[in-house]
Parts: sequence; C-alpha cells; structure tokens
Amino acid sequence: MDPDTNKPNGQAAQALEKIVRVRQARRNKFYLREERITLSHGSGGKATHNLIEGIFAPAFANPLLDRMDDAATFTTGAGTQRLAFTTDTYVVSPLFFPGGDIGKLAVHGTINDLAMAGAEPLYLSAGFILEEGFPIADLRNIVASMAAAAREAGVMIVTGDTKVVQRGKADGLFINTSGIGLVRAPGTLGQDQLQPGDQVLLSGPIGDHGIAIMLAREALDIENDIQSDSAPLHTLVASILEAAKQNVHCLKDPTRGGVATALNEMAIASEIAIVLEEGAIAVRPQVRGACEILGLDPLTIANEGKLVAVVAPAAAEAVLQAMRAHPLGREAAIIGSVQAEPRSMVFVHTDIGGKRVLDMLVGDPLPRIC
Repeated sequence: MDPDTNKPNGQAAQALEKIVRVRQARRNKFYLREERITLSHGSGGKATHNLIEGIFAPAFANPLLDRMDDAATFTTGAGTQRLAFTTDTYVVSPLFFPGGDIGKLAVHGTINDLAMAGAEPLYLSAGFILEEGFPIADLRNIVASMAAAAREAGVMIVTGDTKVVQRGKADGLFINTSGIGLVRAPGTLGQDQLQPGDQVLLSGPIGDHGIAIMLAREALDIENDIQSDSAPLHTLVASILEAAKQNVHCLKDPTRGGVATALNEMAIASEIAIVLEEGAIAVRPQVRGACEILGLDPLTIANEGKLVAVVAPAAAEAVLQAMRAHPLGREAAIIGSVQAEPRSMVFVHTDIGGKRVLDMLVGDPLPRIC
C-alpha cells in the first residue's frame, strides 16, 4: 500500500499521474495577477483559487495536499489505521448572528471538513487571537458556545493557544480550529473520484448561512426570519456511508463560494462535467427573495450545515432515503448528474428550458461570512 494515497502502488502511480495532469489544468485556469491581497482572495471562489495555485500549492506541493480536499487523509503505523486531518480559521462578522456565533461555527466547520473525508471526528484544537479591549463577557459566551457544540457533537477540544494583539490590530476575535478524525469510509473519497453516470445529491435548501450573516451585518430593512444553518454533519455522513457502502465517490460541504464553487472544484479535479436541474435545488423563499433584492445567486452563497454527495447511480435512491430519514437531510434531493464531456464544466438546466454555464464565485459579494 502507498502511505500517501492508501492505494496499491500501481494504482497510486496512476493517481499521482492524474493529480499532476489536473494540477497543470488548474494552473491554466487560475492566474494570480494582483500585486496585493484583496477581500476576494478570501471568498473561496476564483480569487482564492488563484491565490492557492499561485502561492501556496507550488511551495507546499505533496501528494496529500495536491488533492485539495477538505481534509488530508493518511495511514499510520502499519497502514491499518486511516486518519483525517484538517484546519480552518474563522473571521466571521458579526461574531453573533441569527442561528449561531463564531464559536459554534468554528466547531461545526472543522467537524464537517473531517466528515467530508468520511471520518468520525475525534479531537479538536482551538486557537484564539484576541484584540485588546475585547469584552470578557462576549469571550465567555463564545467559549461556552464552543464547548456546548463540541459536547453535543461528541468531540473534545484537547489543546489550544491564545494570543492578544494591540487595539486596532484585529477585529475583536479570530478563531482557528484544527481537527483529527478516524476515517470510516470503506473506499477513497475525494473531488477527483467522480465518474460519468454518478448522481449528485444535496442535503437541503441552500444560502441560509450567507444571507443570515449579510442581513445581520448590514442591518438591511428586509423582513425575514433567516437563520444560519450551522450544524455538525458527521452523523448524516455516517448514514450516507451505511446506505451506500463503497458507492460514495465524493462528499463536500459547500461553504465559501457555495454549491457553484464546490461543484466546479469537483469538475476540475475529476476532469468531468456536472449537469444540474435548477428546479431540484431547494432555496427557501426568504433566501431567494433576499438574493433577488441584493442581486446575488443562491448557488454562490455559503452554507454551514449542508453537504453535496456524489454517488454511483446504483446507490442514489438508497442514499437519498437515508438522507431524508436524518434530521439534517429531510429536504434532500437528487439535483444533477455527472457526464464525461465537456471536461471541467458545470451546467444548469434552467426552469425555463434553457441551459447555462455555472462558474465558481467571482469576486466577494459577502466577505467574512465564516
């Protein structure tokens, strides 16, 4: 077995060859032209990918990183134990918002990145950057929220760090969380694993989190009851894996950049095309209305409690029923399929009978949403 890819050596060589080919394709697609960092570089969309491909990926290149999945997976010891490892940093503004806060978001986000690797989350770290003058009462509430979220999800925060910077050198509080988990998925999951014929499933309505943050931050005069969908998805993933056995090819939570960016990442990595049915993609009326007023596409809006599952066609119905039987997947639907050509493209069949190209997020209409 190859320690980096968890595949027999012959298959590992083929996998690495594909990774090299896909990385070359990505370099042709993404260009870092800016001379200074902009807010768009944190959007999760094209500018973020330009930054990653232009700076980080070449410097840190290795077989684990080059797959560009939500978490790295690897074997330990004699190769019998598979682990997943991930990290994320949270800079959301405001710190408290309908449906959650930065602490709850940090715990859920890292749990979900581990879950997308087919892993059972076990342990988290928590790093805090505090600005001088930050209210102790707010910190106490955020830490209590983190503790409750971890306890409810069955994970432990086992290590951490705290730094304080001068007033004006940060925006109140930033949190970094890392996590490690035990991989339960029987096969290899990843955005480079999609195959023609696969079915694309979505666990529920999209756009709730990003719009909740936007309305809370800007105090827009729009009547709504939109709340963040922040939630830990590992138990939903466990249900999916049980129903599909070895027929799950990719799991991804569409956070920054939304469903559009997540699917484009899969299409590029797997060198396939994805075709969506617009009418199958659920958007709450309040979210759709806010997006229309603000000129936003729900498919590019961040989510924190939804996932996209790409599964073999034979398993699609069983996975759909398993998702709908779970509290976090009651509104799940099959929203599209995978086809061979044209490579690295995502399309949407619209409700009016047309067909449009769905690109990943360009720019950043909603900065600092996670």
